[in-house]
Amino acid sequence: MTAAVKPRVLVTAADLAPAALDLLRDYQVEYAGARFTEEQLAGLVARHDPVALIVRYGRITPKVIGAGKSLRVISKHGSGTDNIDCGAAAERGIAIKAATGANAAAVAEHAIALLLACAKSIVAMNVRMHAGHWDKATHKSIELRGKTLGLIGLGAIGRNTAAIAHAMGMRVLGHDPYARDLPDSIATVPLDRIWAESDAISLHAPLTDETRGIVNAGTLARCRDGVIIVNTARGGLVDEAALVAAARSGKVAGAGLDSFSQEPPPADHPYFGIPNLVLSPHVGGVTRDAYVSMGTAAANNVLAVLRDEKEAA
Repeated sequence: MTAAVKPRVLVTAADLAPAALDLLRDYQVEYAGARFTEEQLAGLVARHDPVALIVRYGRITPKVIGAGKSLRVISKHGSGTDNIDCGAAAERGIAIKAATGANAAAVAEHAIALLLACAKSIVAMNVRMHAGHWDKATHKSIELRGKTLGLIGLGAIGRNTAAIAHAMGMRVLGHDPYARDLPDSIATVPLDRIWAESDAISLHAPLTDETRGIVNAGTLARCRDGVIIVNTARGGLVDEAALVAAARSGKVAGAGLDSFSQEPPPADHPYFGIPNLVLSPHVGGVTRDAYVSMGTAAANNVLAVLRDEKEAA
């Protein structure tokens, strides 16, 4: 007597947290690996015919979505769903879910770490120290206490970032037309005031038609001289050429960047080699704790959709 074939879940990564796998014990979990082409991923979807995709890496295009006859839910291993073609999924009646807030603390900590690295010249001083230099007599860093941090986007990550900045003694301005019930420590303001009044600006907005390129030559020109820019959200929020020009001119004193328009960025990316740009490979939400919380949230989102469909049948 043959065992019943378990329905399959395809993960666009090479692994998933053990706690998430335990939640999915009634399903056969398959992995796409960390790097693949659209054609390869569509082929895996066609071969395994999963009921669910858990998305860590890659773009989920109409071709990928169309390859799955049994696909019922696409669950993001994180909060942003801009790499999923939601329209194509909606046409097929496929649910889109995100692990909203699961990595909020991790990303907020990374945003503050990048802010501090820029303000305190941590990376440059480390390089100089390892080369045998002692620059105490000539170094001056930026003290953040009393400075103004402007936040664009006030979801879970933005609010966590605001709480840390407030505890550091920073004045916090925020802009998010959809945010409600904000703490008193965040002063909600029009976007114009973010550019005009902020000593540092941290991006926490989703990538949409309205937010694409929100940091550009025009908005940077309206900022204070020596502003710090931090982006732990989506690379498309920043006009990369405009930021490079502002960093070279000194208009931007420093930028901490964890996301890029193309990931990984090409070898000739204009950010490379500019000393006042601090770069990290989109790892803001990659901590041991967030790995577990995002995995279990993604798995629970899969189970909730499939359970609701089964009960409605």
